[in-house]
Amino acid sequence: MEIKKAVVTGALGFAGWHLTSLLLAEGFEVIAVLRPDSVHNERFEILKKRFPGAVMEAVYAQRDKKSLEAYIGDMKADVFFDLAWGGERNDMDAQKENIDRCLDSVKTAAHMGCKRYIGVGSQAEYGVVDGVITEESPTLPFCAYGAAKLSACHLSRVLAKKLGIEWIWGRIFSLTGKYEPSGRMMPDLVRKLKDGGSFSLSSCRQNWDYLDPADCAEALLALAQRGRNGEIYNIANGAYRPLREYVEEARDIFAPGRELNYGADPEPFVSLSPSVDKLKNDTGWQPAVSFGESIVFLGS
Repeated sequence: MEIKKAVVTGALGFAGWHLTSLLLAEGFEVIAVLRPDSVHNERFEILKKRFPGAVMEAVYAQRDKKSLEAYIGDMKADVFFDLAWGGERNDMDAQKENIDRCLDSVKTAAHMGCKRYIGVGSQAEYGVVDGVITEESPTLPFCAYGAAKLSACHLSRVLAKKLGIEWIWGRIFSLTGKYEPSGRMMPDLVRKLKDGGSFSLSSCRQNWDYLDPADCAEALLALAQRGRNGEIYNIANGAYRPLREYVEEARDIFAPGRELNYGADPEPFVSLSPSVDKLKNDTGWQPAVSFGESIVFLGS
């Protein structure tokens, strides 16, 4: 699909900043939907300086009862990337609001004349899967976040079809790299390795799959341009391996020789072994950034 102008919600968050950067670098016009009180809004000025000739507009939308359409007005675009999501993983009320906001985004995309809506889901929609995770694997989420993402997936697909707009859903697994927020395993581990602090580890026996956010941005753009309407795609590296190997690679980079003490298996025991064959076959996308290159940014 030909794209000239894109809308991005959550445009300056962890994944959103990388997608917005990519779109600007590729010469697309961008409408960035931002929250007025977001701590990330300073990144808007960073992007303006980095891409001085780019066309980028900011729309500041409150999380209130008004539809996003009220803030967008008469703006038009070709594709709508919906990366905004908030609330704690098991906050039922917040997660229900996320579902409503997702559906509002689909309506806004149709209102803007977008040809395609790209929704962003999560590996949490699958829950615990034994073996390789494909897009046909069972979906049995065990937290409110995963259940809300899965609900938004199905409801947004039905609504998009009703409104006559193409729909694609990308399920992101685990990203690590520049702008990854604290409170997540890898940035917290890197910080403790650097400052010599103590940290607790599980057994780290489960498989994991880390993808650089810049590679994720490339995948989302590939889906917008070459993905198939009505399809769900896993977005991951695809070269999954035991989490212990990632932990020890981080140790070797930031604190060589540091002793690591592993604990018990986590509960539930979530092991991520995603297949990205569908994404690669349909779009030609390939990951390009290694795990070691990604986590260097966590140590800066």
